[in-house]
This record gives sequence, C-alpha cells and structure tokens, in this order.
Amino acid sequence: MKKMLPWLITILLSITLIVVAIVLLSDKFLGDNSKNQATAAAAKLSANEIVSMSSEITGIKTNLADPYHIASMAFAFQLNDKKAKEEFDKIKEIKIRPIIIKTLADTKPELLNDSKGREQFIAKLQNLINKSLTSGQLIQIDITDILIAEI
Repeated sequence: MKKMLPWLITILLSITLIVVAIVLLSDKFLGDNSKNQATAAAAKLSANEIVSMSSEITGIKTNLADPYHIASMAFAFQLNDKKAKEEFDKIKEIKIRPIIIKTLADTKPELLNDSKGREQFIAKLQNLINKSLTSGQLIQIDITDILIAEI
C-alpha cells in the first residue's frame, strides 16, 4: 500500500489539474459561441430591417502608415437598432469619419491586402467606434469599396 500511495496522489493531482484547465478554458469557448449566436441572430433580419439599421460612409481617401501608399475606401455599418442608427448618422461625419482616418493612418498597406488583415482592421475599427457611441452598438462593418494605390 505504501508503494501505491505516490501513484494515487499523482493520479488525483493530474485529474484535478485537468478539471481546473477545463473550467478555465470553458469561458473562452463559450464566449466564442455566444458571439457566433449574436452574429447568427443579426443574419436572420429581413432586408428592410437591415436597411433600416444600416448606414454608409463613402469617399474616404487618406495616406496609410507607409507614406507612399494611399487608400480610398467606403464602409457599410450595421447597428443593433434604429435608435443607434439615428445616433450614428448624426455623428458619422464629425466623430466616425475621423476615427476611420486615424485608424487607416496607423495601418500598413500589407494588412489590407488579404481578407485576414482586413478582418483585423475591421475588428479594431469596430472596437474604437463602439467606444464613441452613447446608445446602441455597432454589430457589423463591411468594406464596400477599397482601393490601395502606391504613389
């Protein structure tokens, strides 16, 4: 029995560590699942509902982080309700457009060349814009037009 005691302690310790790891990591996996459910709920809206909760900003032209590259872009923004859309429309020229221009000024042109980089850019932009909204939330940003050119 004395020879088995260290083995039993090792097995119990291993099981405990595995359970603790599962509990700590379950929040990460459940958090991603709830985010996917919110995206799925937004996808079930009718076309009229999407239009009533969406706004556009077009004609953004600015230099990127590399001074020899410029970007010309247009965006579509979907908000979570009509009230948030009304607020967004009021501040989009004086608050949202400058946020986009500043974010583009810090962005390297290589980041916008592929879809993964564009998703990172959109996530950063969405986070910054949501901080400036007082009511409602921005749930989706789409790049509707993009041109990256070298000067």
